[in-house]
Amino acid sequence: MILRVTHPVSRSPFSYLLTFFCAVFLISNITAQKGVTLGPLITDGAFFLFPISYVIGDVIAEVYGFKTARRAVFTGFGVAVLAVLTFYVAIWLPAADFYDMQEPFAAVLGLLPRIVVASLAGYVVGQLLNAWVLQKMKDRLGRSNLWARLIGSTIVGEFADTLLFCSIAAGVIGITTAGEFVNYVAVGFFWKTIMEVVLLPITYPTIAWVRRQEEQLSATTA
Repeated sequence: MILRVTHPVSRSPFSYLLTFFCAVFLISNITAQKGVTLGPLITDGAFFLFPISYVIGDVIAEVYGFKTARRAVFTGFGVAVLAVLTFYVAIWLPAADFYDMQEPFAAVLGLLPRIVVASLAGYVVGQLLNAWVLQKMKDRLGRSNLWARLIGSTIVGEFADTLLFCSIAAGVIGITTAGEFVNYVAVGFFWKTIMEVVLLPITYPTIAWVRRQEEQLSATTA
């Protein structure tokens, strides 16, 4: 006899949000190693993807609250640490005679320690501040003025994230002067904040849909 058990959590959107949240951060950790120049702007290879983690973080914090958002942040942190350790072990293992890609493999996945530290520190501080500010503004304003809460929390979180990451990682990716550093911080911060505004038409209905799904789930399991 096969026993089939359907747990309510399996139907919750939270598991999907958490999966994408961790995936975006993990991929960004790898692509952020590359310094990128776009005309006069200096940034890194994660600039177009990483802001999505803040959108997902906003959805989690808005619907599930700060404690759940904090758990999601530390889950992403754990996944990233596991990935980095796995990369280092895989690079260290002796390559087979027929494998001639050891150097490219190590170059791509051999994340520089300072990049790892910068990314993890910026991620944890920025995401926790983002969720905390969003929750505090929600406590004060209620569910009204969602746009202000989303943008306000992103400004605080993204600024802390970008400043911390750039302060630690700038030298590794080739930032050597004060002007380049200011450019790097400003571009990263403004780009990520603008992305939050641009994605508001997606964030709004996503929050509404997730909240509706959770309310329906609660009603069916009550």
